[in-house]
Amino acid sequence: MFYKKDLSNYRKAFDGVTYKTLTYGDKTSLGEFHLEKGYVIPNHKHSHEQTGYVISGRMTFTIDGKDHNAEAGDSWNIPGNVEHSVNVHEDSVVIEVFSPAREDYLP
Repeated sequence: MFYKKDLSNYRKAFDGVTYKTLTYGDKTSLGEFHLEKGYVIPNHKHSHEQTGYVISGRMTFTIDGKDHNAEAGDSWNIPGNVEHSVNVHEDSVVIEVFSPAREDYLP
């Protein structure tokens, strides 16, 4: 699958978070997420390994009880079934890979 940049078709994941799955295969999915300043993604966990990169903005991740301040150029990997949350300090854009592919985020 090849993805060509398209500024349409973003979907609402939650209040304060929109996303678009950019490309996906049998084992991974790649998505772009826009997070609004002040939004908090509550503590949660899922079976997917999650690797991400901050394009712009600033936020604090709490991963397995430990805080990590993130800004443009920072990245992370959250193993499956590890609790995590995010506090968004500035409007932010992140790119994330999920393995296996997040079927709930597929187009």
